[in-house]
Amino acid sequence: MQTNFTPEQLADPGIARANRILRSCVHCGFCTATCPSYQVLGDELDSPRGRIYLIKEMLESGRPADATVTKHIDRCLGCLACMTTCPSGVDYAHLVDHARAHIEKTYRRPWHERLLRGVLARVLPWPGRFRLALLAAKLARPFRRLVPDARLRAMLEMAPPRIPPVSRNDDPQVFPAEGARRKRVALMTGCAQRALNTDINDATIRLLRRLGCEVVIPEGMGCCGALTQHMGKEDAARAFAARNIRAFLAVEGLDAIVINTSGCGTTVKDYGHMFEGHQLAQEAARVAGLARDVTEVLADLGLPEGAPRGLRVAYHAACSLQHGQQIRAVPKDLLKRAGFEVVEPDDSHLCCGSAGTYNLLQPGISAELKRRKVATLEARAPDVIAAGNIGCMMQIGGGTAIPVVHTVELIDWASGGPRPPSLAAVAFAAISPE
Repeated sequence: MQTNFTPEQLADPGIARANRILRSCVHCGFCTATCPSYQVLGDELDSPRGRIYLIKEMLESGRPADATVTKHIDRCLGCLACMTTCPSGVDYAHLVDHARAHIEKTYRRPWHERLLRGVLARVLPWPGRFRLALLAAKLARPFRRLVPDARLRAMLEMAPPRIPPVSRNDDPQVFPAEGARRKRVALMTGCAQRALNTDINDATIRLLRRLGCEVVIPEGMGCCGALTQHMGKEDAARAFAARNIRAFLAVEGLDAIVINTSGCGTTVKDYGHMFEGHQLAQEAARVAGLARDVTEVLADLGLPEGAPRGLRVAYHAACSLQHGQQIRAVPKDLLKRAGFEVVEPDDSHLCCGSAGTYNLLQPGISAELKRRKVATLEARAPDVIAAGNIGCMMQIGGGTAIPVVHTVELIDWASGGPRPPSLAAVAFAAISPE
């Protein structure tokens, strides 16, 4: 793609980076075939190629963002399926991040949108605040049909039927390995996950310890920064990230930073880019280099082969895992090795519609993507659905009666841990003893 930035514009590192990305696009349109928002809306401007044109025009002209650009950039899920498809290697992820930051700095949204985004940025990354918000939403949920705003209804519907108690396993501490220590790892406990589902971290700690890992929960760790980054709030995202960088580097002798929420993993692995040109650049790159999805670590450790469990598992590939981190086969291979029958839905490359805060900010598009994803999963007649990201689990779980669990919960169960609590009341054809 030809660009026409001035030398003065290109002196800005952000514009220079955007220019390189824009020039790598060859207009082929392959990305439109795998873009979820384009599949739902059918508008070229709601495809990666269309958004690239909008971003190019906005940045070249040096003008503030307007309502049209903002609408179409807001409709992007950030699923990154376009990057998997793109034959030219267009770095769409960092281009759309730049556009979102430009929108945040130059466009004044209507007051109610500013209020909504401000509340999300101040609540979701903090487990205590999020838990209180969920309790309030649970109380108001019976009256959700009386709420005229679709986004507020989506917030009320997000509250799970049962809000888990606080887990002390998420407090700063060290869990010793069972038997000889093979690795020393830090576990990123997340933010929203700590309020929505504490079983995931509990299962992760048990499983890692059983396989010979000393598991450290670092002091001072918090949100990875993804939730604010995706809203264009760069400074807030860097503040969260800097806090984590310091927390992780304060732990000596780490072999890996284990992340069991793939959306967080994609962000932490990108810390080097986030801090490019900043004083924490070297430290950020070190943390990014240590970051591993939990399934990558389990594959390195060598999971023992399990006996067949008579359980049909539909595996949902989270976008942040299959597109953001390019991890596709490993989770399925681990589930099969643990003794589960694994099936995949049609169009497994398409997003479920969760995408961080997308299901709250764009509830109409999100609901249609959820409907399609649930239909393709249920078509495989599974006993259980597995995923590696809490957002996907909540999104899919809100549209089906089939139990939805984290991949790690199933592997923990198969290798000696307790049955996942969400499966406690479910009867299966063949179950190995606890």
